[in-house]
Amino acid sequence: MSSRILADNSLPVNNVTTPYFDLMEMDDLTRRPASAEMPTLGQLLKHVGDARKEASGDGSETPVHHALDIVDAAGVGPRSLPFVLSFTNLTYSVKARRKMSLSSVFPRRGSRLGASAVAEAPAVGESMFRRTKTLLNDISGEARDGEIMAVLGASGSGKSTLIDALANRIAKGSLKGTVALNGETLESRLLKVISAYVMQDDLLFPMLTVEETLMFAAEFRLPRTLSKSKKNARVQALIEQLGLRNAAKTVIGDEGHRGVSGGERRRVSIGIDIIHDPILLFLDEPTSGLDSTSAFLVVKVLQRIAQSGSIVIMSIHQPSYRILGLLDRMIFLSRGQTVYSGSPSQLPVFFSEFGHPIPETDNRTEFALDLIRELEGSPGGTKSLVEFNKSWQSMTKHHQTTTEAERNGLSLKEAISASISRGKLVSGATNTNPNPSSMVPTFANPFWIEMATLSKRSFLNSRRMPELFGIRLGAVMVTGFILATMFWQLDNSPKGVQERLGFFAFAMSTTFYTTADALPVFLQERYIFMRETAYNAYRRISYLVSHALVALPALAFLSLAFAATTFWAVGLDGGVSGFLFYFLIIFASFWAGNSFVTFLSGVVPHVMLGYTIVVAILAYFLLFSGFFINRDRIPSYWIWFHYLSLVKYPYEAVLQNEFDDPVKCFVRGVQIFDNTPLGSVPQALKVKLLDAMSNTLGMNITTSTCLTTGSDILRQNGVTDLTKWNCLWVTVAWGFFFRFLFYFSLLLGSKNKRS
Repeated sequence: MSSRILADNSLPVNNVTTPYFDLMEMDDLTRRPASAEMPTLGQLLKHVGDARKEASGDGSETPVHHALDIVDAAGVGPRSLPFVLSFTNLTYSVKARRKMSLSSVFPRRGSRLGASAVAEAPAVGESMFRRTKTLLNDISGEARDGEIMAVLGASGSGKSTLIDALANRIAKGSLKGTVALNGETLESRLLKVISAYVMQDDLLFPMLTVEETLMFAAEFRLPRTLSKSKKNARVQALIEQLGLRNAAKTVIGDEGHRGVSGGERRRVSIGIDIIHDPILLFLDEPTSGLDSTSAFLVVKVLQRIAQSGSIVIMSIHQPSYRILGLLDRMIFLSRGQTVYSGSPSQLPVFFSEFGHPIPETDNRTEFALDLIRELEGSPGGTKSLVEFNKSWQSMTKHHQTTTEAERNGLSLKEAISASISRGKLVSGATNTNPNPSSMVPTFANPFWIEMATLSKRSFLNSRRMPELFGIRLGAVMVTGFILATMFWQLDNSPKGVQERLGFFAFAMSTTFYTTADALPVFLQERYIFMRETAYNAYRRISYLVSHALVALPALAFLSLAFAATTFWAVGLDGGVSGFLFYFLIIFASFWAGNSFVTFLSGVVPHVMLGYTIVVAILAYFLLFSGFFINRDRIPSYWIWFHYLSLVKYPYEAVLQNEFDDPVKCFVRGVQIFDNTPLGSVPQALKVKLLDAMSNTLGMNITTSTCLTTGSDILRQNGVTDLTKWNCLWVTVAWGFFFRFLFYFSLLLGSKNKRS
């Protein structure tokens, strides 16, 4: 059986590989019979744009397309795709802190407060200080493909909690009940790849344009087997049909950068999650913050996504009359309990039989929500409405069973296979594997594609905020300038040795302190990372590697700037080879410090708390580095911290780079009296003292005799464990170790689930 397909002018006919990426001609969906072929998302988005133009008065024409005939491979028309997501007896409770008062702990006999305290005594299994709060209480229902199910209720009624429960965003041990698709329990891995979740908050990179944001989403969610032109065509279709054409080249923006409007941000958020045409689409209040027309257009898009063979479940606070006409199923919640479950058309009958008929002039949902709020404030609460809903559901259960028997249901494997053959789940899905979980790949792209795409996105976002790198470079250059002018051209006297030690200690610790700017980087990206990895947009290891690769060029430039500013100005030894090692150890220090701060950003969720911890720990590292107290003098119960100090290894490395020449002399003859009480005596007296020492020791010590070499200085400071190259490798290894810990923090701290 053939279907009418439209290909964009920019695409050649021979590149059409799947009907998903083409814009299909179709009649008004409201007139299409239920048995007719369901359109794909690409078809539907074209008509969303037309509807938007009619609503906004935009008379511009849609892009011209050519019609093509494509014959179905089986030679027959596709069957209906009966996906049914059922949920039964969902119950979810959390432990909450009990409000305590002095009168409730020590009630007075016979007082009214005492009676109240007795009435609020802890239940079985509860403590005096904590109580169990039920957020979902025995919720059951079902949602079907081709329909939108809306969850309604007042704030705190459990709307978002129910969406999270259905989307597997609640820990398995905490949620009671079952969630099944076509009668089969949904595995977590399968749910991730066939579904998408649109959060209530718009989590986007601020310095990327709308077009770039959607293009990166296409790179992540669509397989690399699809050509760049196909992905771009998909992105352009979304931009056009979501009404974002005028904002396509505008950056998303944030508090410091002007960008798109709030409604446009919300449409971008929805667009990046429907780029791969999921079977299950969960949305947490997608219309919040939008005007009535924008909200209606968003729900209209969701309706046509559902009609393309998807199940759409969303929470919504108070839909308008027009939006109400787009909904197919509704669940009203009150304090975690179901007070109504059915179609919008049954609302008048339901409340009429309950004894509260809806006036014809009132909005049905507004009336229902107002009545629920009124009942919640009454002594009996909504118990009567909950019980009436249960009896109502039992009365209609026989009719629902008959309807289900008439429905030509498919197993989960058959339904997914049919959906894939029609172009859904385009993230590399195949319909040849007998196991439903294996029919769709866990990730759309291999590791190196994800890593390259993540790196490109980070570079692009950072390049548009040059002031951040400029501040880092300025801080390093100012610090280097101050050190260079403070320790200008140090000599080889004993005082010069002490000044070198001070310079090295401060310089090495400064490299670690200047990496603290890495702390807010991941904290700003944390929730974007959690949203993208929650549904397998990319691997966590890909983010880890790209995060490190993006940081290296900036760290290398900062290291070179600091090394060039200080090495020759201070008068350090070693020539070109000494400078190269000095640059490498500074680069390694920046790398280790950046990795350490990045790890802390994955553990500590708050910027100010993170800065406090970073400053404190780096101060401890400097204290135990060996500068303030030699290794031999550190108490045995603290020696372990000396070897954990990140500053120890680069500090010892630069000392060896400076003092490893065994023939270079730093103390000659009378210089032995420097830094002692005898340092202020006349030169002639120092010579006589030197002669006396020579006679006593039985050796000739003149004013030119070398008494302390660089090797002696290293031994005096306890720098004898490792060579300078070993210190370099240990510093680099610390950086990899903290990146490894950062990876584990990503695994453990980004589950994105309620406990």
